[in-house]
Amino acid sequence: MRLPERLLAVALLACGGTAAAEPADLEPFRARYVVEWKGMTAGHSTLELKSAGGDRYSYSSVSGARGMFRMAFADAITQTTTFRLQDGQIVPLTFRGADEKERPTELDFDWEKNRVTGTAKGQAVDLPLTAGTQDPMSMQIATLRHLASGSLQEKVTLVDSDRIKDYEMRREGAARLETALGPLDTIVYTSNRAGSDRVTRTWVAPALGYLPVKAERTRGKKLEFTMLIDSVD
Repeated sequence: MRLPERLLAVALLACGGTAAAEPADLEPFRARYVVEWKGMTAGHSTLELKSAGGDRYSYSSVSGARGMFRMAFADAITQTTTFRLQDGQIVPLTFRGADEKERPTELDFDWEKNRVTGTAKGQAVDLPLTAGTQDPMSMQIATLRHLASGSLQEKVTLVDSDRIKDYEMRREGAARLETALGPLDTIVYTSNRAGSDRVTRTWVAPALGYLPVKAERTRGKKLEFTMLIDSVD
């Protein structure tokens, strides 16, 4: 995987939480992470949750390269979802971003017609929606809310660019981590596309409102990258 694709994957890894409240409260926050690749600091990622008024929220990730890695990847990657909280469930409304080739992704969710439309990979998108379908960012908010309630969906349907994909989720257990915020007790869970050997593993801290404090992605036995929390507001 080339570095731009790695940093895009970090943007897609972005997952929500709150710094001082239960996830159900969806309190605004801003967290910064360091991205490590082969033991080197390759970049950074900033995650931010904002209230958009009423039952609507905006959640974004901005990831960029650092130092010599800017030669391979100069521009920041931004991924943003807007969603509403309806009957305790996360319901995506729009998703905006770009792929590794800098092609824009613009998706709009019409829950009355049960269709998602827009553009991705330079092509028109028009796909059917089923209840509970998420986008790459809203999926993580929804997952952490399930963890906070003591459960985890085993399967999540995701609109990934121009396709509908199924992801498998599994809770692995607990671990105590040393972080830039101090030692933290965490819950560990994994996600991967059905049939894929790429696995994303995430550590979330219940004491911080289920804020992710570490994430890594592996392919088979190979570690592709790691994301570590640096600060949170």
